[in-house]
Amino acid sequence: QVQLVESGGGLVQPGGSLRLSCAVSGSIGTIYTIGWYRQAPGKQRELVATITNGGNTNYADSIKGRFTISRDNAKNTVYLQMNSLKPEDTAVYYCNAQTIWGGQWGQGTQVTVSS
Repeated sequence: QVQLVESGGGLVQPGGSLRLSCAVSGSIGTIYTIGWYRQAPGKQRELVATITNGGNTNYADSIKGRFTISRDNAKNTVYLQMNSLKPEDTAVYYCNAQTIWGGQWGQGTQVTVSS
């Protein structure tokens, strides 16, 4: 099993920045991709960004150029650096790990972009 704990969410003004963290524990060797997803009120959960074990990244078109996903293997942590935040980025952000047994989700962290 894999455990994921997100942190770093909060309230930020439009144009501001936040860095989300996803601390990973458990059977880390079974993970091949970790991603960030988000779900806004009344909307479906959507992909934000993913990073593979090899470091390959993939981004949703809506956040390209503003968000960066990265990983620190020594700390077993995946980050999502979010810059130039917009009100439409407001959502609960979830960390997801794809393992040999399937997907595992964290509990989510709220990001609110508002003046």
